[in-house]
Amino acid sequence: MLESSTHTAIDETSARYDGWRIVAVCFLVATFGWGLGFYGQSVYLAELHRLHGWPASLISSGTTFFYLFGAVLVAFVSEAIRAFGPRNCLLAGILAMAGAAIMMGHVTSPWQLYLADALLAFGWAGTSLGVITNTLGLWFDRKRGMAISLALNGASFGGIIGVPLLVMAIGHFGFPGAMIAAAGTMLVLMIPIVLIFVGRPPEPVSCAAGTATAEAPSAAGIRAQALRDVGFLTVSIAFALVLFAQVGFIVHLISFLDPVIGRRSAATAVALLTAMAVVGRVLFSTVIDRLNQRLASAISFASQALALVVIIHSRSEIVLIAACGLFGFSVGNLITLPSLIVQREFDARSFGVLISLITAINQVTYAFGPGVIGLLRDASGSYALPFYGCIGLELTAAVLIMVRGRKTV
Repeated sequence: MLESSTHTAIDETSARYDGWRIVAVCFLVATFGWGLGFYGQSVYLAELHRLHGWPASLISSGTTFFYLFGAVLVAFVSEAIRAFGPRNCLLAGILAMAGAAIMMGHVTSPWQLYLADALLAFGWAGTSLGVITNTLGLWFDRKRGMAISLALNGASFGGIIGVPLLVMAIGHFGFPGAMIAAAGTMLVLMIPIVLIFVGRPPEPVSCAAGTATAEAPSAAGIRAQALRDVGFLTVSIAFALVLFAQVGFIVHLISFLDPVIGRRSAATAVALLTAMAVVGRVLFSTVIDRLNQRLASAISFASQALALVVIIHSRSEIVLIAACGLFGFSVGNLITLPSLIVQREFDARSFGVLISLITAINQVTYAFGPGVIGLLRDASGSYALPFYGCIGLELTAAVLIMVRGRKTV
């Protein structure tokens, strides 16, 4: 009875609840995590190509390695948090990300690029989706979805300010100096914030989130059943295809736009893309519960395909930037839509396992996006062929997502 009464005393809707400070911390973590780990990849590709003349396929293969190794590490984030606590895991991620940023700025040979990407994968695992959702799950139960959604706006904010600031800093300090400045800013700002605000989670919430009911199916059983379920497979495969295209396109975006509209305008296009991701996520959140979420996903995929058609054929600076904005409108929603579909269509007891499984499938798949696009670009001599391939994947996914199976998980 004591445990029950303590649990009900926690008011997650109160603005004074400590969990909302953790949301703010995770917002800042996501800002740096995505700014240096995800969106920063497009800057690294362009700068390393300019400085060393390495082919796009070589540099982007390092990005593929980063995503693959990061996917393996993300699978163990929940165990790491249980063993070392959220504060230590966040600090480790921040230190790894800062170290990787400095290394990336001083890369002079391909093996050093892979070493920097390996360390960057540790930083990504400690500052991205896995650690953020697991951390917030320790503070939130009923308001977990809102908390995660608010925190993940930091991911888009990292693209909005991260890429332009990196480009500006490179122009003033050079690539090595800019990466040292970015790493230093992250360490000086984030380490005190994590140390001060991230403490021990409230025991009742952490217990409620960390224990399964006796009737709940095993994680292995859920995974095995999910991989035989048509509805789950269409969701996971469709989003894997789209994220393959989306991540590959974003990583190569600056390299594509730079010779067409210039580096600063290319950075503006990336900033608008990520700003529209925030706008799209916020607007979508007000109506998504009343919509057919599979149909909404299909429309989002088709809108990205349309934007890619415009980007391939236009040379107008205004049109290209606007098309990047259209592409970005659905970028943020592609992170949240799989969880909404799973929550609506599958057993609530399977939610955590299924979302982890989809996340793993997606990251392993989109890890190859930058490398494949780089290979196709080098083989064909332009980005037209790989971007047309992305259009094909988007449209295939739009059809596939509408195939709904029977609920068996």
